[in-house]
Amino acid sequence: MFQIQAFVFNFASENTYVLFNENKNAWLIDPGNMNEQETQAISNFISENDLKIQKILLTHAHIDHVLGLQWASDTFKVPVTMHQEDQEVLDMLQASGARFGFQIPAVKVETEYINEGHEMDFDGEKFKIYHVPGHSPGSVVYHNETQKFIISGDVLFEGSIGRTDLYKGNYEQLIEGIKTKLFALNEETQVFSGHGNPTTIGFEKQYNPFLR
Repeated sequence: MFQIQAFVFNFASENTYVLFNENKNAWLIDPGNMNEQETQAISNFISENDLKIQKILLTHAHIDHVLGLQWASDTFKVPVTMHQEDQEVLDMLQASGARFGFQIPAVKVETEYINEGHEMDFDGEKFKIYHVPGHSPGSVVYHNETQKFIISGDVLFEGSIGRTDLYKGNYEQLIEGIKTKLFALNEETQVFSGHGNPTTIGFEKQYNPFLR
């Protein structure tokens, strides 16, 4: 049985997740920790629960989701899993930081690329991968069918969708991806988004104003 611990980090109130099971194995998803206090908070949680980080996952590579990526890579020494289409977004991190008024070193991490149709194994539990571009070119969603939840990044939010006015954003592409891929899932499926509160597929089908 998986447990999900969320941390709200940085200037964008981004959700960083630690996904873990009874074996104390864990995945770290979208490390957005920006300062020493935030890094200490997630470090303490991992150490106090005796968790072993086996993978670092990115839903996408926008700045607010990767501010702690170099720290995570250096600390846990495991590959970073992401879609190849967002590598160029990650490579633009320094320029993105400059736009927000702060300096960020270039990120140098070992990467493993995933794509639509791939399955990832977590102690015998399968996670399906959906490529849902539109917010960023390489946005992906991680889906565990057994426990009925997805980690959606900035694709789908409670009552909203990801911005499409950023680099290589595409509104029609995002809407199409959500409707054909995510709305095909069980309506009880929980949605853990990159910002804001969890929701469900059923709730968003009925109430999300962008998707009616």
